[in-house]
Amino acid sequence: MAEKGDNLEAVLNESVDLENIPLEEVFEHLRCNREGLTSANAEQRLNLFGPNRLEEKKESKFLKFLGFMWNPLSWVMEAAAIMAIALANGGGKPPDWQDFVGIITLLIINSTISFIEENNAGNAAAALMARLAPKAKVLRNGRWSEEEAAILVPGDIISVKLGDIIPADARLLEGDPLKIDQSALTGESLPVTKGPGDGVYSGSTCKQGEIEAVVIATGVHTFFGKAAHLVDSTNQVGHFQKVLTAIGNFCICSIAIGMVVEIIVMYPIQHRDYRPGIDNLLVLLIGGIPIAMPTVLSVTMAIGSHRLAQQGAITKRMTAIEEMAGMDVLCSDKTGTLTLNKLTVDKSLIEVFQRGVDQDTVILMAARASRTENQDAIDATIVGMLADPKEARAGIQEVHFLPFNPTDKRTALTYIDGEGKMHRVSKGAPEQILNLAHNKTEIERRVRAVIDKFAERGLRSLGVAYQQVPDGRKESPGGPWQFVGLLPLFDPPRHDSAETIRRALNLGVNVKMITGDQLAIGKETARRLGMGTNMYPSSALLGQDKDESIVALPVDELIEKADGFAGVFPEHKYEIVKRLQARKHICGMTGDGVNDAPALKKADIGIAVDDSTDAARSASDIVLTEPGLSVIISAVLTSRAIFQRMKNYTIYAVSITIRIVLGFMLLALIWKFDFPPFMVLIIAILNDGTIMTISKDRVKPSPQPDSWKLSEIFATGVVLGSYLAMMTVIFFWVAYKTDFFPRVFHVESLEKTAQDDFQKLASAVYLQVSTISQALIFVTRSRSWSFVERPGFLLVFAFFVAQLIATLIAVYANWGFASIKGIGWGWAGVIWLYNIVFYLPLDIIKFLIRYALSGRAWDLVLEQRIAFTRKKDFGTQENQLKWATAQRTIHGLQPAATAAVFRDMTSYNDLNQLAEEARRRAEIARLRELTTLKGRMESVVKQKGLDLETIQQSYTV
Repeated sequence: MAEKGDNLEAVLNESVDLENIPLEEVFEHLRCNREGLTSANAEQRLNLFGPNRLEEKKESKFLKFLGFMWNPLSWVMEAAAIMAIALANGGGKPPDWQDFVGIITLLIINSTISFIEENNAGNAAAALMARLAPKAKVLRNGRWSEEEAAILVPGDIISVKLGDIIPADARLLEGDPLKIDQSALTGESLPVTKGPGDGVYSGSTCKQGEIEAVVIATGVHTFFGKAAHLVDSTNQVGHFQKVLTAIGNFCICSIAIGMVVEIIVMYPIQHRDYRPGIDNLLVLLIGGIPIAMPTVLSVTMAIGSHRLAQQGAITKRMTAIEEMAGMDVLCSDKTGTLTLNKLTVDKSLIEVFQRGVDQDTVILMAARASRTENQDAIDATIVGMLADPKEARAGIQEVHFLPFNPTDKRTALTYIDGEGKMHRVSKGAPEQILNLAHNKTEIERRVRAVIDKFAERGLRSLGVAYQQVPDGRKESPGGPWQFVGLLPLFDPPRHDSAETIRRALNLGVNVKMITGDQLAIGKETARRLGMGTNMYPSSALLGQDKDESIVALPVDELIEKADGFAGVFPEHKYEIVKRLQARKHICGMTGDGVNDAPALKKADIGIAVDDSTDAARSASDIVLTEPGLSVIISAVLTSRAIFQRMKNYTIYAVSITIRIVLGFMLLALIWKFDFPPFMVLIIAILNDGTIMTISKDRVKPSPQPDSWKLSEIFATGVVLGSYLAMMTVIFFWVAYKTDFFPRVFHVESLEKTAQDDFQKLASAVYLQVSTISQALIFVTRSRSWSFVERPGFLLVFAFFVAQLIATLIAVYANWGFASIKGIGWGWAGVIWLYNIVFYLPLDIIKFLIRYALSGRAWDLVLEQRIAFTRKKDFGTQENQLKWATAQRTIHGLQPAATAAVFRDMTSYNDLNQLAEEARRRAEIARLRELTTLKGRMESVVKQKGLDLETIQQSYTV
């Protein structure tokens, strides 16, 4: 026992070179064998070696809390606090302690909320990411099971197959060589071949093959762990952070300009006293900084990420939410995303190419070339056609199984029959199986004709071949291959795919089908889904054999106009994404396999579909936990809603900065009115408390792809802020210089210059600024009229609570330290009425701004749609027309020949009406197909490939 412990201690201390010693010595040092470890043994080793993951840096929660006070916006507030206590100590007055305490309180409140929400978001994200934790197939207690990679220990026996990320450093055991991609570790661009006895590193990816291995190092002791330990993580500044910085800088510059103007006018020109001037500068500093902006936006994104996860889309990278909101092209895989990936084989349609072989024998050969355990969809379908799945291995001795890989696109089984003779069967892509056949030239025309016939009916083809191995060695190339037969595979479209694609088009997302199947199959599936059949083979991208109709088109334009591509390989997917991005599209790409990883990483939004490999999940930004395209479209809508909340707040924040800076600067310079800084603090605290609820506000997502447009945010903020500032200036002038309010509403006159009256005037200005400033959020949050789009309950509740407090302060507060006196309920009613009257034009101003920026706002206002639009519709109208025409043609509502009549329709309203009518009629047609004899007959006729016109002449309904 002591010797065993010493050996493991030597392994832990890395005093044994397990990478280079003979394999048998590895087992000896690790005190294990090819049967794996027991659970008890593994538990002991886990305590010794630790979990198989990298050490996480422990961050002090207190330092993390203080970190929320260390950013440019907080620096401005901290500068204001220093001014309040250090510079405001003049004019015979003590330091401004109340403002200092108020500023520090505001900073602590914001930091506390940020800390709590980020901590909660971090815990939620950790729980979500735990669902994506890498798994490993490990041999424990003599049985194979799938466990979390974190529990692996040296001495474990693991299984590695295509698409797996190697979970720990290991030595390969007996089996066929693997192709390993080590580019993430070593920088090697091409996969390397690893055979029995070779070492593989944690973090590398299996690109081809399947084999067992013994774990020799885990966690920080792996090659990857040591490299990560030596290199500090780099904090890359993302696009979202750049936007935050730009908005913060704009607000800081606006405040700086206002302060410079005030200093120049107040002191050299007006010769104002020192202390009132400092107070006026504090008003701009405290009121103008959107101190809550980082908190509000981070919380909004975190809550949105959690909501996406509930819908079946786990966000690995938080900023992928804003990119998903701007996505205008989605390249979708066909199998499993647009279709059910539940294959069926019509036995009567199987084509036999070998004499003396019947259809049952073809099925049996295909089943033998399939896995009986750990099956994919095709293997499960083929083996399931046998009366008893055990027939696939009955009476034979399995010698060697060649698993599927993207290069060969086939599987093969070498076996010995009951007479001791060796045979080999293979199934896979028809082109690959045909290339094996010794008589390829003789049968090629017939094979391709059958493949095309199947494809026209939307059926995929699966080739089956057979050979004898006379010399009885599994390494032998064997005798001539015989092409045995072709099996038709039918993968029906999902029931919701057609409707989901229509929704995508309505949202301005152009869905392109990217499939490895034949062109005819892709077109047939696209026709059934109403996607449009403008599809091209992969040769149109990189090949030289282009059709005459497209040879003159540039590749970029071809990709942009195409509805999809067929016969696609991984390099084609990468090329499609790259070209679309070059055309300024925000591109999403779905994938599930190891070879999809480069395209997923290249895409703006890489989406790993349900049941994807570890490699695909690792390269993606979003991982789906539910199958189908509808999950993606729902995620797009949710992302746009999240983005809309963030955009609404940023416009609001910029507007408030401008209104505070401009409004109080004009009051201070024109009438020498010194507004108390403490009351601006009260406004800021109430505003921040209310605005936090916007993260859960009810919003309407944009019907078109949306993105950060800073010029739009700044322009809208400046105009709205200037309008609010002028409202305050006008209110002050009317209240201070005229008798309008006392004469009309019979309230106490403030038209005096006594100090007491200035204090009441300060209360009146405070209430006017507080209510209208916070009410602005209802204007910026709505894309149409603010009184039409109902806000969330929390936002409304928080607004009324905050403004009730503000009103009570203005009515009753007699605070000498803050230089305010209560103005009574009469003035409070006048101010609320004044604000309501001047609130109404805000929507019109919003539409005018958007009209100037987009040119189409009034059309949208009249249609009760939105005010933000783009001139480009990303092909939505054209694609909606295609969808409507396709649906009418499919369901017999319109002959294909008359489709051209609708191409002249370019009006959005006409097109929308046509699409809606087609949708209703298509639904009726679907119901008809389910409930009528004609519908049933047509379905059978289409699948069997019979002559529809001949049959229609034989019966009537």
